[in-house]
Amino acid sequence: MNNFEEKLSKYAEVIVKIGANVQKGQKVWVNCTTDALPLVYKVTELAYQAGASDVHVKLTDDKLSRLHAEYQSKEVYSHIPQWAIDERNDYLDNNVVFIHILSSSPNLFAGIDAEKLGALTKNAGEAYKYYRTCIMTDVNSWTIASYPSEDWAKLVFPDETNTDIAQEKLLDAILKTVRVDKADPVKAWEEHRQNLTEKAEFLNNKNFVALHYTSKGTDLTVGLPKNHIWVAAGSKNAKGADFLPNMPTEEVFTAGDRDRVDGYVSNKKPLSYQGNIIDNFKLTFKDGKVVDFEAEQGYEILKQLLDTDEGSRRIGEVALVPNDSPISNSGLLYYQTLFDENASNHLALGAAYPTTLKNGTKMTEDELEKAHINQSISHVDFMIGDAEMDIDGILEDGTRVPVFRKGNWAF
Repeated sequence: MNNFEEKLSKYAEVIVKIGANVQKGQKVWVNCTTDALPLVYKVTELAYQAGASDVHVKLTDDKLSRLHAEYQSKEVYSHIPQWAIDERNDYLDNNVVFIHILSSSPNLFAGIDAEKLGALTKNAGEAYKYYRTCIMTDVNSWTIASYPSEDWAKLVFPDETNTDIAQEKLLDAILKTVRVDKADPVKAWEEHRQNLTEKAEFLNNKNFVALHYTSKGTDLTVGLPKNHIWVAAGSKNAKGADFLPNMPTEEVFTAGDRDRVDGYVSNKKPLSYQGNIIDNFKLTFKDGKVVDFEAEQGYEILKQLLDTDEGSRRIGEVALVPNDSPISNSGLLYYQTLFDENASNHLALGAAYPTTLKNGTKMTEDELEKAHINQSISHVDFMIGDAEMDIDGILEDGTRVPVFRKGNWAF
């Protein structure tokens, strides 16, 4: 076994045992592209060895996906067939765990009509509403990992002329972010989760009513709903099994108040959305809603995102990540939200996780909305943190408590 194969084997083990935590008799659904097959083979075998009853692999191919996007009409491209909905729902009802392995080039759909991409996003969001509900309330386990495709590796390492070396460099970088380079990755994850849990406990004890962010291009106050909960790494599904949704993860997060966001905020890292890069953008909020926006790159794609539905112009998630984090310190720009969001404080436009509100998973959509928890078919994280960002937590009596200073935890 060569070094590359050994790395993949250790990575697959972490995905199956820590991320997905596959249980005996459980079904597994793997979403991936053909680029990720070397890792998918190992994940599939390990999942079966862990006792999975069925490993269902959903393959796509980037070149084919690009061709479909170029040549299909908007109506055909954006149509979600009923059989696809039924298939996914059947697995959801049978305790499936989803493993998503991301490897697509972040600018795969550059130049494709923004309205066509927006139509697909909107139709898929409506069609897979049951799936989204099960995932966002932790009924089913899920984890997101990644694999370095050629195109993605070339984007991250543009000066590396040897594609194989670029891929291995990106794989090494990815493995460090998920602690596979440690002698005991499982122990390393336990220690990391404990550290994040302590941060979440501090924030929960303070029970802030709002956070005030300041940095270059940012002066934003984000209200926090009554009975909000700060959540750290790790979740439990409806059957009580642990899982780790994002690999890597460096955040503690909660929900924003859908009606109490005011001021303006600028991105600090590019956002890859719908296979396009959106960069150098600024959002202005009033009473919770984006009332103005600008972007030097990807303006039309950003407009489509904001127009997805009413909730897409409001904040769903508030996540805190120190600038002094492993991904940030690597100095790499991944152009993929899974990584870049774990190098920077971020917010998410769109749906909030009901798990971030006391008894939220038991509430109806109307009850969540009355509790100021945003509802949407979209959920898109964008990175706003840098080494200059200060954040104050605001208590009910107006007292301000330092939460971040110069990009890092202030407590």
